[in-house]
Amino acid sequence: MAEILIVGAGAAGLMAAVFASRYGAKVTVLEHGEKAGKKIYITGKGRCNVTNDCTMEEFLREVPRNPRFLYSALSHFSPQDMIALLEENRCPVEVQRGRRAYPASMKASDVTRTLLSLCERQGVRFLYHREVRSLRTETGAAGQRRASGIVLADGTELRGDAVILATGGISYPATGSTGDGYRMAEEAGHTLIPLRPSLIGLCAAEAWPAALQGLSLKNVRLTMRCGKKTLYTELGEMLFTHFGFSGPLILEASCHLPEDGGKAELELDLKPGLTPDQLDARLCRELKNGGRKQARNILQTLMPASLAEVFPALCGWPEDLLCSQVTGAQRESLLRSLKHLPLRISGTRPAEEAVVTRGGVCVKEVDPGTMESRLIRGLYFAGEILDVDAHTGGYNLQIAFSTGALAGAGAAGN
Repeated sequence: MAEILIVGAGAAGLMAAVFASRYGAKVTVLEHGEKAGKKIYITGKGRCNVTNDCTMEEFLREVPRNPRFLYSALSHFSPQDMIALLEENRCPVEVQRGRRAYPASMKASDVTRTLLSLCERQGVRFLYHREVRSLRTETGAAGQRRASGIVLADGTELRGDAVILATGGISYPATGSTGDGYRMAEEAGHTLIPLRPSLIGLCAAEAWPAALQGLSLKNVRLTMRCGKKTLYTELGEMLFTHFGFSGPLILEASCHLPEDGGKAELELDLKPGLTPDQLDARLCRELKNGGRKQARNILQTLMPASLAEVFPALCGWPEDLLCSQVTGAQRESLLRSLKHLPLRISGTRPAEEAVVTRGGVCVKEVDPGTMESRLIRGLYFAGEILDVDAHTGGYNLQIAFSTGALAGAGAAGN
């Protein structure tokens, strides 16, 4: 019976424990917090968007970096397998808009409870309040290094036939994601792709967005460019905040910030359903009907009132401009701002606020068919510690579940 040590009791660690024990291994999970699945509890605002009921091809399109690395993991344990596992263990699943899957109870705790119950029935041992300081490795006669256990912060050594690092990233450190796994992987010789926040709010470089705090815009198009290259463009919803910008479109756009430090430019189309000519014709009608009214009044027919208050300044209009006084150049300025409003950003919010971590253990040094290290036999990786992250919609949790399942099976010799 193989003895497997799993570091981290999050989504990836729990699923690794389920699969390793299913294949007959003796499994011990070490967690430095007081309970398992703390990050699962906060996903989907506590409802737990557990996965996305989509095809393989659709899933991989939602993964900006290293999507093909996930092919074996998703083939081994797909979103549909995750849904089946929950439902077979008395946790019904409900699929909602965008094929986002949730526990029918809308309680994230039911997902964690189900996984813990599976672990308990299969004899998994959990050790809480255990801080792992380092990996233990040995070198064989042929010079091949192999993981042989871990060393705790208090000096205690635990030996095992395999070690699975499922320690999470650097986002939401209160849930236990302290980045220790990155340090251990690097000490073991692995390359770390620089860590950055992903699925994160963006800070405005100008003052006007803060005046719109709380305003949500729906059915707008956001585009991110770096120079002439379009990095992201999508239709959806965004939110103005005290620091700048957030909401679904902004979070997804943050996944595509240039890796080389290039300057990203955001552009907002407030009227994506209208062509420039159609919008211009509407503006001409509104201005003609406005007569001696202040030109700013027509803006409230085109956008929310709070945005209409700041929009004249964004267009370079005088405060007291009348509809009858609007020149062709001023109308063109309004049209350009409606279709190509620049959202200037100064950076991201702190990594601690990110939904997921971008970067991590270089996937070129990990066997995609087993999640085993190519450098150290018996060392496996699962979840956010790897340099793989995705858009919102249940994809990141499924990556944790799929890589965890494959790592658990691989470590158990299957």
